[in-house]
Amino acid sequence: MRGLNNLKPDRVIKAFERAGWKQRGQKGSHVHLAKEGNVNILSIPMHKGKAIKQGLLKSQIKKAGLTEEKFLELYR
Repeated sequence: MRGLNNLKPDRVIKAFERAGWKQRGQKGSHVHLAKEGNVNILSIPMHKGKAIKQGLLKSQIKKAGLTEEKFLELYR
């Protein structure tokens, strides 16, 4: 299994959207995602050519109420 290394921001956002999250807007280079019934707001950095850091991604997955395995299924 590939793990959470070198995941592209646009595909990460699509994975969260498959889990029911909707884009709520963008501030600067960060896309904000919200989900009905969840008080958390996910903030995903969209820096051109840069992968999302593993620690940040793990915290966003936890806030979303997903497991790493479930997220990776949605990412593929």
